[in-house]
Parts: sequence; structure tokens; C-alpha cells
Amino acid sequence: MTTLLDIRNLTVTFPGRGRREPTKALSSLSLTLERGESLSVIGESGSGKTTLMRTILGHLPPAEGSVKLFGKDLASAPPEAQTALRQRCAMVSQDPYGSLPPTLTVLEAVMEPWLIVREKNSRREAEKRARDLLEEVGLGEEEIIRSRVRLSLSGGQRQRVAIARALILDPELLLCDEPTSMQDASTRGEIIEIFARRQRAGMSMIFVTHDLFLARRAAPRGIVLHKGKGVEEGPCRDILSSPKDGYTRALVAALPRLSGLGQNHRKEDD
Repeated sequence: MTTLLDIRNLTVTFPGRGRREPTKALSSLSLTLERGESLSVIGESGSGKTTLMRTILGHLPPAEGSVKLFGKDLASAPPEAQTALRQRCAMVSQDPYGSLPPTLTVLEAVMEPWLIVREKNSRREAEKRARDLLEEVGLGEEEIIRSRVRLSLSGGQRQRVAIARALILDPELLLCDEPTSMQDASTRGEIIEIFARRQRAGMSMIFVTHDLFLARRAAPRGIVLHKGKGVEEGPCRDILSSPKDGYTRALVAALPRLSGLGQNHRKEDD
């Protein structure tokens, strides 16, 4: 298999305020991702998950270590090369309100990445692809397609628009930061299947979540982050059934204990 992402001993720091010491958002983190592979990154708020996504795309510089994307070291690549590498990736942000252009219609928002990267005269093809994707994420009604992102959509709908927008250029690597946080259980399953179809066609994915059950559904392999450190990595089934690290054991122990809810989660996983 081809290694698409190779992170070695990555440390990312944020400056301290006043006389405070810098804060380590990520500390000595290492992971790899192969072409067509999916990985769940699991952790609570503040664990470093979003920082990891931003660093992979080169938006935050490593203080130590390296990030190689498609075999290229992002930190040492010239700006033009960084842009070319980013165009092979897409990200679904945790915030669907801030990540979508508010003045565009839903159709225009999904088409926009295509029209920026591809030829302007391919507008007809962009519209067809955008409509197909919106249909796939359950937003195919003409009334929704022609509505303004800012005025007419719920949080869950905006999240699905962001997913369609991220997929329009057929990314080789998809970075998902809590991409189903505003969806109900049935829609979450549909979105996971949309991602799975792309993975079967060769797309790689990193799926960020605080939900251990959802992590297991999204990817066969996972890594648990705690205070910027990777504390446990392995098959998601093993992480759920026999966690090794104390922090992971605490996460598993905090999972819903009501038998009906637990059974529902297990059925979704199967």
C-alpha cells in the first residue's frame, strides 16, 4: 500500500500569554495513513484533534517533528507546492456556520470549489456534480438548492452542505472534524456510508469524533488523543472492548450504560 500521510514525533505549541509558558497542543504524536484507509481520531474537547487537522493541511507549523503529505514535507515545501497538496485534500469543519459562504445559495456554495480550481467554462459540469452530491446527502429538493445558506438552513442541513462541498473535487484525503454532530442517528449512518463508498474507490479519511461508537462505525482503526498525546492506537473494536490506557478506560466506562441505548449503538455498529 502507498503511505499517504506520515506524521513523525509531531509537536505543536501555542504561545503563552504574558509570562506563561507556551502550551503544547500536540506532543510527540506519530501516525500513518495509507491510501484508501480510514482512521478515527478520538478524544474530548481540548485533546488536540482540531489542531491535528489544521497541522496536516499546513495551517499550523510544527514546533518539532514532521508531517509528510503525499510524500512531501509540508513545512519545507514552497507555497505553490503547499497549495497543490491542499487541493488534493478536503476538510469538513466542525463549524458549519463559519465554514460556508453565507451569501451564496446552497448550489453555489457546493459548486464554488470546483469553479475556483477547475476551468470556469466547466460550470455546467460543476452544477451537475453539485446537484448529484446534494441529492446524495439528502438535500436534493429545488427549494433547498436555491435557498441562501445564511437564511434558510438548519445546522444539520448546513453540515450536509459542507460535506457535499468537500466531496465535489473527489479529494484523495478527506479530513472530517465532528462531521455528524448535528445529525440524527439515521442520517449519521447515511453519511458514514457516503464516506465508505468513497473509501472503497480509494479515498483516505481521518474522522475526528468524541463518540467511541461512531469512531468504530467510521473506521476500523483509531487513535485516542488526550492532552495532545496519542495514548492508545489500534482496532476500534479492541479500543472499545479492551482498552489499555487509563484515559481510554475512563472514556469507555462513561459510555451509556442503559441496555436499550447500548443495544441501539451496537446495532448501528454491525
